Amino acid sequence: QVQLVESGGGLVQPGGSLRLSCVASGSSFSIAAMGWYRQAPGKQRELVATITSGSSTNYVDSVKGRFTISRDNAKNTVYLQMNSLKPEDTARYYCKQGLGLGYWGQGTQVTVSS
Repeated sequence: QVQLVESGGGLVQPGGSLRLSCVASGSSFSIAAMGWYRQAPGKQRELVATITSGSSTNYVDSVKGRFTISRDNAKNTVYLQMNSLKPEDTARYYCKQGLGLGYWGQGTQVTVSS
């Protein structure tokens, strides 16, 4: 069973930066697509960024140019570098491994506020 553990969230001021990490268990990480999602209270869970096993990336329009998803297969870790943070980025951020139902982490809270 794959387990994912996110970390790196916190409280930051608008314009600040955070780097989220997601460490995965198991031996299938290097061949798995990975994604970062976020969910704010009362909102639908939103796909933020994806990265394939070949490191091809995609982003939701609202974070393009500000967020960067990357992976380190030797560490079974996927990252989300978040720059120029806005209050609208406030949400709980979740890591997912695989397509379809996949596997989910517990999430890490990101709050952007002055």
